[in-house]
Amino acid sequence: MKLALTYTGHPHKHVNYCTWLQQHDQTIEIVTLSSENNNLDLLDACSGLVVSGGVDIAPTAYHMDANYAERPEVFEPERDAFETAAFYRAQQRQLPVLGICRGLQLINCILGGTLRQDLAAANVIHKAVVHPQTHRQFDKVHGLHINPDTYLHQLTGHDRAVVNSAHHQCADVIADELMVTCFSDDGVPEGLEWKHKTNRPFLLCVQWHPERMYEFDLQQAPLSLGLRDLFIQQCQ
Repeated sequence: MKLALTYTGHPHKHVNYCTWLQQHDQTIEIVTLSSENNNLDLLDACSGLVVSGGVDIAPTAYHMDANYAERPEVFEPERDAFETAAFYRAQQRQLPVLGICRGLQLINCILGGTLRQDLAAANVIHKAVVHPQTHRQFDKVHGLHINPDTYLHQLTGHDRAVVNSAHHQCADVIADELMVTCFSDDGVPEGLEWKHKTNRPFLLCVQWHPERMYEFDLQQAPLSLGLRDLFIQQCQ
C-alpha cells in the first residue's frame, strides 16, 4: 500500500512521519509529495493522503493580514497551493485524509475557515512553543477534552487524553463543513472532522504531532499509534 505524505520542509521531521506511518511494516510505501517536485500525479497511485506540519500558511489563504507576531521570515504560497490541490484531488478520488498541525489549519482554511495567527499575542495561555522557524524548542504536553461521538472518542474511550504540542497558531472560525472534536484545557480547537460524514471520504485533522509523541514515551497512546492505525485501516 502506498501513502502520500506532503513534505514538511525538514528532512528529520519528515523521517518522523515516515517512521510513525510505517511502524516497521515494509508493505507500506511512503510517497513524498511536494511543490518543489511538482509531483501531484503520484497521488493517483496512493490509498490515502497525510497533510503534514510546517511553516505558517500564507495569510492570503484565509484573507487576513501578514503583520502578526512570530510570523516566519518567508511564507510558502507555492506549498499552500500545491497541498490545496492535493486535498481536492484526494476528495475527488475518495481518499482518506489525515491533517496534522499545519495540515489541520490548511484544511480548515481550504474549506472556508480562518486561523488565530498567534496564540500568545491573543492572550491565550495555550502558547506551547514559540514558532519553530524562529526558535527550536521541545514540544510540551497538555490535556484534551474529547467530544463524544467522534473518531477520537472512539479511539480513546474517554473524555480526556494527553498529547504533545508545538504550535503558535490554531483554527479560529471553523469551516461550516467541519466540527471540532476536541479542545485543549484552555479552549483551543485541537481536532476537526466532517460534520456530516455520509458519502464523504474519511477526514481527521489534529493539532498535535502524533508522529513524535515518542519523545514523551506516548508512542503507544491511542492518539498516536491508535490514530495511525485508524488511518491505515481507512486506507485499506
